[in-house]
Amino acid sequence: PEGMSMRVVADHARATAFSIADGILPGNAGRGYVLRKIMRRAIYHGSRRLEMSDLFFHKVTDFVTHMMGGAYPELLTAKSFTEKIVQGEERRFRNTLNTCLPRFNELLERTGGQLPEYRELARLYDTYGMPFDLMKVMLEHQGHEWNQDDFDHALTEIQQPETQTTTVTPKVREIYQKVAQGLAKTVFTGYEGTELLGSKVLALLKNEQEVPVLLEGEEGELVLDRTPFYAESGGQVGDTGTVEKEGIVVRVADTFSPVSGLYIHKVKVEQGSINVGDEVAALVAAERRRRIMLNHTATHLMHAALKEVLGPHIKQAGSLVAPDRLRFDFTHYAALTDEEINEIERLVNDQIQRNPEVTKQEMALEEALSTGAVALFGEKYSAQVRVVAVPGFSLELCGGTHVAATGDIGLFKIISDSSISAGIRRIEAITGPVAFERYQQATELLDQISLSFKTGWQDIPSQIEKLQASLKTANSQVEALKLKLASQAVASSLTQSREVAGVKIFSQQVEELDRGGMRQLADNLSQQLGSSVVVLGMKEDGKAALIVRVSNDLTKKLSAGKIVKELAAIVGGGGGGRPDMAEAGGRDATKLTDALDATYETVASMLQ
Repeated sequence: PEGMSMRVVADHARATAFSIADGILPGNAGRGYVLRKIMRRAIYHGSRRLEMSDLFFHKVTDFVTHMMGGAYPELLTAKSFTEKIVQGEERRFRNTLNTCLPRFNELLERTGGQLPEYRELARLYDTYGMPFDLMKVMLEHQGHEWNQDDFDHALTEIQQPETQTTTVTPKVREIYQKVAQGLAKTVFTGYEGTELLGSKVLALLKNEQEVPVLLEGEEGELVLDRTPFYAESGGQVGDTGTVEKEGIVVRVADTFSPVSGLYIHKVKVEQGSINVGDEVAALVAAERRRRIMLNHTATHLMHAALKEVLGPHIKQAGSLVAPDRLRFDFTHYAALTDEEINEIERLVNDQIQRNPEVTKQEMALEEALSTGAVALFGEKYSAQVRVVAVPGFSLELCGGTHVAATGDIGLFKIISDSSISAGIRRIEAITGPVAFERYQQATELLDQISLSFKTGWQDIPSQIEKLQASLKTANSQVEALKLKLASQAVASSLTQSREVAGVKIFSQQVEELDRGGMRQLADNLSQQLGSSVVVLGMKEDGKAALIVRVSNDLTKKLSAGKIVKELAAIVGGGGGGRPDMAEAGGRDATKLTDALDATYETVASMLQ
């Protein structure tokens, strides 16, 4: 009934508007998948049940924003972003429906209205992208009972040869849980410094088992009672360094925390042997940590700058903070312009030059949120949280390591902006020494170009434009000369054209032409021969290229596209085109002569 469909659209539009404003985006997993299902059900009811031919769902979410924006200002903040996301999702889902529904209806017709085999339904889902919840609704409307277990089993069967997933084995998880239960929580001291003396080895692991000792040359995992090593979290990579004692050197390759309060150090014993109970010096690779800190604080500054330049709808969707770069994923619907990138860089570098102190404060979660600190949607926070602030510019909940003042960052430079999924963009940037090295490389390159052109930096663009124009003219002259030479070489062979049923057929190999030159030569030869079929072939980079030209008066009887497909098969390729002109390529250039020789028989058979 129309009334039910209208209520579905209205209820789901409200859920959609609030979800996107909260930073949830339609996707294939977790809450994103739930939102996608909600949106698709509403779009299905609107487009198929209510027969709305145009995109409509964004208009309904706009109405939700208009009606409820006064009480929930975040809806107004995200209005433009929500509209873009909803439009994109509806457009994609309508395309899916146009592809899937005819096949679904055809399947029902074949079964005479009976419930189709779940294997066939699973194939619709796996191959054509038809949502199983949509299939379920449509089948239930026809009186069939949906069995999710049968569907899942069928889907597993058809995907089995292709899908091999690897997961952490239960045994690995059990060993970490066992160790965590038997030990007190590791105390992290890395905020105070990168060196810690008198740390005690609480446990050693090798091959997923607890061991009393790791010998020289052995690899394993180590647990300390106190550690300055930061465990990978919140996008920041784990620390590396060494654990040392007199005569003992243990290299730390990574640090992570599989269970809350348990810090695991991946290690290799380079000298001596280490035992449970040893007191050691824990030494983080200080320069690597420093570069990570530069990038982490720069990430906070960039996040704030993105909100200021692009709008308050910007929300973090993932990040990586490494020693050589930072990567930041965020919600946005369009590529950044050069002007936007320049302004983001300007804002961040302005904060670096101002050099305000970066404050870090422990406080209760409720108190932190009341200050307006940015928290990541879906992130689990403890009762006590750490608030990192650049006064007047950035305020976020963060457990990572940061610089003392923004000036420590030195320099910030964005190196790429890309799309990773619908509504999600990714920025990569560099800071400090890495950014300065890039600056030096760019300067050296500009100096070399300036020296080559014998001009200043400011005149390089105009010099390049002149050079490009000159090169374009020279290339045109070269191609014209190649065409003239090829025409002269072929002209003497025109007398060798054959005639079949009143149609002249000419087929020959040419050299040193690009595709444009081959097309032009084929046109010229067609005009000289009159009612004809011209086929030219050329070898380029070990592959074969073919051009077929059928004179306009013959296109009702012969198709250049069909001819070129027949010939392309001989050289192991394919192609197509218009009835009067078609092109093809093939992998096997050694068969080009065979393909050209087959022209006459191919055209003759088509004329018959």
